[in-house]
Amino acid sequence: QVQLVESGGGLVQAGGSLRLSCAASGSIFIINDMDWYRQAPGKQREMVASITTQAITNYADFVKGRFTITRDNAKKTVYLQMNSLKPEDTAVYYCKTRMFIRTWRDYWGQGTQVTVSS
Repeated sequence: QVQLVESGGGLVQAGGSLRLSCAASGSIFIINDMDWYRQAPGKQREMVASITTQAITNYADFVKGRFTITRDNAKKTVYLQMNSLKPEDTAVYYCKTRMFIRTWRDYWGQGTQVTVSS
């Protein structure tokens, strides 16, 4: 009923930029609060950025000043602009939202790989 699809990942050199997209489909016609998470191999998943329905944003300290989260409600899409990328940003990046369909629950995308080389 709900699907989130991330795109835009890839291989980039340190200092480069990427823009990730997360498109919602299925039962999602008006996107709620949206979050970006990331997980590196062998490490815990961590929150990167979030954006509310009113476009209020929040960022993890390690990406402040480098990453920007935005949303396009008409396209039901959230974006993560990543600048000044560092090797430690290498991870699988996931989009997440919460929806009420019979109950409140989390919905996750499949993830998109971001690899930053030195």
